[in-house]
Amino acid sequence: MSVIPCERNKELRRKIAQFAEVLKAESHTLGDHGLDEDEFYNSGLFRGAIERVRGQFSATMREKREFVRHVLDHMHDGGAIGGWEAAGEANRHDYAVRLNSGRTAVIELKGCLGGNNTNIFERPPHAHEFIIWSVCTNAGADPRHNAWSGIHTRLSAEIIAGEQRVDGIVIWDMVCGTIGRPCPKLADDPARRTRVGPFSLPPPCLYMLPATIPTPRNNPRPPAQALEDVEIMQAFNNCFRCAPDEISYVDFSVAYRGADTVRVTSVERAGEVQRASSPTPIRRT
Repeated sequence: MSVIPCERNKELRRKIAQFAEVLKAESHTLGDHGLDEDEFYNSGLFRGAIERVRGQFSATMREKREFVRHVLDHMHDGGAIGGWEAAGEANRHDYAVRLNSGRTAVIELKGCLGGNNTNIFERPPHAHEFIIWSVCTNAGADPRHNAWSGIHTRLSAEIIAGEQRVDGIVIWDMVCGTIGRPCPKLADDPARRTRVGPFSLPPPCLYMLPATIPTPRNNPRPPAQALEDVEIMQAFNNCFRCAPDEISYVDFSVAYRGADTVRVTSVERAGEVQRASSPTPIRRT
């Protein structure tokens, strides 16, 4: 049992570590920098180049937004949603989706969920539904660590202490179902892939959250919403052929413990608790 079905590809991780060692030892032989081995490593050229590449990978959102554009266009073309638009830089969210009912769903795009950026969001007043979509393009990352860190350590604290209601979480990107991140949903039925523009995608991982903000006295354990209660999540489910036993339901149980407010986060899937925390004090970062 785990918070998310997929896991880190250990063989890929091993190859990454091996290649990193080769790169450190042999990078002075690459390019036409004109430096000998000692000069190369003493010059800062190697470290500077690594930091530049790292920054370029971290900073760019273009490939992530291109992926989201293809997915939302596919959903619109198939009639799962009425339309969508990018929110623009002036807003604290990324996309507004017009649902078939006429309601508005707002999407906040995040990375791997393990970083402090996960906490930075604001549900806009016009949103009938508000979801977080994690697009983690680092195939070497640990999806189980990131999912749990995002849901329990970061989002639960912001939802409870910041009173920021989140209706659902989608964890899904273009690396899912590739050799870098094999998807167990495809193990028995590879035909469950959906062709979306240049991508061939497995069903997404969907997490349903409570409809109300947990409070120790008046609302200590609001239940996770049903899939059909959040139209945008139902649209993802229907469009990309999720199975009922693949939907995850997240509960937050809150209480006072001395001067602290503590919460227990529980993730249930297929009728079983997949992971639950101990009572953890809220520490917003």
